[in-house]
Amino acid sequence: MTQQGDNWWDKLYDESEPDTAPTVSGDTLDDHFDTAPRAVQGPPGPTPPHAPTPPSPPPAPPRPGAASVQSPPPASPPPSTASALGPPPASPPPSTASALGPPPASPPPSVPPVPPVPSVASVPPPPPPVPRRAPWEVPEAGPRTFPGPPAPPPPAPPAEAPAAAPVETPTVQVPVPQGPLTEEPDAGPDLTVEVSASVPRPRTGFIGSRPPTYEAEPTALPVARPGELAELVADTVLDGARYGTCTLRAASVRGDSARYRGEPRRDALLTARFGHDETALVLVAVAAGSRAAEDAHLAAADACHWIAEAVCRSHARLSEDIRSGRRGDLKSGLHRLTDRTYGKLRARAAERGLAPDEYTATLRCLLVPADPDCRTRVFFGIGGGGLFRLRDGSWQDLEPLLPEPAAVTGAPVVGFGSPPAVPEATEEGDRLTMDLGITTAPPLVEEPVPPPVEPFRFRASVARAGDTLLLASPGLAEPMRGEPALAHELADRWSDAEPPGLAAFLADTQLRVTGYADDRTGVAVWEA
Repeated sequence: MTQQGDNWWDKLYDESEPDTAPTVSGDTLDDHFDTAPRAVQGPPGPTPPHAPTPPSPPPAPPRPGAASVQSPPPASPPPSTASALGPPPASPPPSTASALGPPPASPPPSVPPVPPVPSVASVPPPPPPVPRRAPWEVPEAGPRTFPGPPAPPPPAPPAEAPAAAPVETPTVQVPVPQGPLTEEPDAGPDLTVEVSASVPRPRTGFIGSRPPTYEAEPTALPVARPGELAELVADTVLDGARYGTCTLRAASVRGDSARYRGEPRRDALLTARFGHDETALVLVAVAAGSRAAEDAHLAAADACHWIAEAVCRSHARLSEDIRSGRRGDLKSGLHRLTDRTYGKLRARAAERGLAPDEYTATLRCLLVPADPDCRTRVFFGIGGGGLFRLRDGSWQDLEPLLPEPAAVTGAPVVGFGSPPAVPEATEEGDRLTMDLGITTAPPLVEEPVPPPVEPFRFRASVARAGDTLLLASPGLAEPMRGEPALAHELADRWSDAEPPGLAAFLADTQLRVTGYADDRTGVAVWEA
């Protein structure tokens, strides 16, 4: 077709030309299509006046620390809003409109203002849905693929090992006295006191150029038997107290040799208080069993218990004698109580079928009154050991001197001695007899004669401020006398005005010396 022949097609289907068919209803599809743009954009011609837009409120001041959010300008209403309000009145075709006059201008539809929408972080669009096959569609040929289980989440990165917490220096908080509160309290001085964390712990040392052969700590425990569990003895006993002007420390430790061989501690220690207030009396008993006896630890424990029971029954009279200074009554009374104790030991040995020397122990006791105005300290006992006093930095041996057997005179005292024998003949050689020359046979002795009892020891001394009195068992008294370095070391440690604590005192009594591996028991009294 030529260019001239195409003009009629353009004239027929030109969008600017109205339909040639006569139409008066204005309700055709083309009419609605033509009027829709005019309803949105408005008819051509002068723009009608609009109502003034109310001013927007000023933005609120931003909060501190909050992110600033800018609101976008109000969005223009979408085209679908106008269509939702209904079709606008159709304009008549040009032929009809020319007869009726120009159509009135329709006001723009009132659309409510859309509130500003805050900006939101962009969210990725969801994945497009997977089209599903309709039931009537033919399945695809070949293997079908089914969705598998969800993939496991990626493993979390390994957590870093927490760094070791730094060792903080311990602090001591001093309480501030509560005073009247004021409106503006002044900041007082910092009362926090820092204490060094490296506090030295008491350690067991030794005296001499080399340590002893045995280990310093327990190795083997004693053997226990059924029915004899109550007879077990602990490796170490530690005790302490403070009464009046004196401070008491007591410790009993198994020797290195007994620890290595698994033998029980043969030393026994007992501390007790009898009475109340100023009339109270403190007793410390130390007993040491024989090395060769199998039941030596039981004999030592019995000796301590029985002397404590005897002193408990007579503590009121003994306390009065000590505070009154009646030394003669004290010596005779304590001697009598000690003899009764050894009598019980001999009876217990007979019950066990043992000889008296196989069930015995040395016994040394110390009486300390609780009255702060009385500084008299009384020692008594039987057997070996030691009694020392530290005064002005030097040790004094207060062990009572034993009299010679030939020098013992006076009334007979059980366990101490007897008067010399009466001579059986005069100076001329005559025999004074009452049987007129009839000789008598010696008495028949069916039982073995008991061994001679060791002399009774007694000493009462008055303490001074700063003194330290030490009561020691044979295992501690022997190195104190035989190794001067041990005595000097203890003098340096105990010369301070403040007595050592329990742990420090235990470490002091365990200072090891080569050649001395027996049990050690020590009782020290510091005078304030």
